[in-house]
Amino acid sequence: MEIEILILVVSFVVLLVLNVPIAFCIGISSVLTIYSLGNVPTGMIVSQRISTGIASFPLLAIPFFILSGILMGEGGMARRLMDLASAVVGRFPGGLSYVNTTTCMMFGSVSGSAAAAVSSVGGFMIPEMTRKGYGREFSVALTTASATTGLLIPPSNVMIVYAVVAGNVSVAALFMAGVLPGVLMGLLIMGAAWFQNRKAFAQLSEKQPDVSFFKALWGALPSLLLVMIVLGGILGGVFSATEASAVAVAYALVLAVGIYREVRITDLPRILLKSVKTTSVVMILVGASQAMSWVLAYQNVPQTVSASLLAISENPIVTLMMINVLLLVVGTFMDMTPAVLIFTPIFLPVVMDMGMEPVHFGILLIANLCIGLCTPPVGTCLFVGCSVGGISIAQVIKPLLPIFIAMLIGLLAITYIPSLSLWLPRLLDL
Repeated sequence: MEIEILILVVSFVVLLVLNVPIAFCIGISSVLTIYSLGNVPTGMIVSQRISTGIASFPLLAIPFFILSGILMGEGGMARRLMDLASAVVGRFPGGLSYVNTTTCMMFGSVSGSAAAAVSSVGGFMIPEMTRKGYGREFSVALTTASATTGLLIPPSNVMIVYAVVAGNVSVAALFMAGVLPGVLMGLLIMGAAWFQNRKAFAQLSEKQPDVSFFKALWGALPSLLLVMIVLGGILGGVFSATEASAVAVAYALVLAVGIYREVRITDLPRILLKSVKTTSVVMILVGASQAMSWVLAYQNVPQTVSASLLAISENPIVTLMMINVLLLVVGTFMDMTPAVLIFTPIFLPVVMDMGMEPVHFGILLIANLCIGLCTPPVGTCLFVGCSVGGISIAQVIKPLLPIFIAMLIGLLAITYIPSLSLWLPRLLDL
């Protein structure tokens, strides 16, 4: 057993260091490990696991939500959400920082993409905050961290991926479980922004928002209705999460092309091609990870990990802390989707043995990996934010540190206060 797992780990790490795409790292290392077993048909196992792994009805929601997110991202939604956020929190000292975070939360939840939130919101907010005296480094740091909160607020593609990998987990329950943790993370980031700039905020004189609250709400309401339609339809039993994704595409298309009129018909082929490329990457990852999951299960890795963690300590508090630390380290060099695909089958049995509900662990896992999106060396949002802001990663680390601490406080709250994640699903009997 030790030799096979060593082959899996070493081949995966070597391929990762060689900058091989993560899906191929997973697939090739799985093939090599299965071949080393000697007593199983490698080709048949791998092909079956890949084909059955992506033959899942809930996974159909991913390409639809990706397409709707792109349509909304290019359809003028970010500016309208920014006007609403400005009308709500823009009057406070340091208001632009709160507008930034609030807009990223709303845009990330509707678009389902943290990177899109950084580029769309940051493209306007980073230059504006810099011009108003907030500092380019702080503006980039705030935008980068704030964009990740939208992945906790539904609808979220990564929640669908987790539900498929975990098995027998309600997507609707996951969607509702992420609302309070997502809002908490956003508020903590705002608090960190105020704490490290409280003196400067008091001296910043900002123009009062030009748009009244009701006018801004009216302008942003069609965008916000996407979330209401998706969640309302799922919770009301009108359609499933997968069917809701198709409704989201139809609604986003009407909104972007017919109402906002910022997407032309001639833009649709390019948008469709972009969504197909993104979907293909996700599906290859899911299929390859199913082959790796078979290897892990065949070699009893989850049971071994569980026994090893319990051998260190049987205290659930300590065990969850160790899992969080491991996931935080993983998040520094691995993107969110492959990390969910790889580590869910390893850690989920461990936490379930301790009595943790799969929905709660899913939110813990996603919140943890959200922090990884803005940490070097492989933080996707960090790279996008620095690119938009025109600064280096080294320059943004210092203003990011207080925000990291705030996000870690939020992660600890999500980990050790189950009701943050479970209260809404239980209230709605999901």
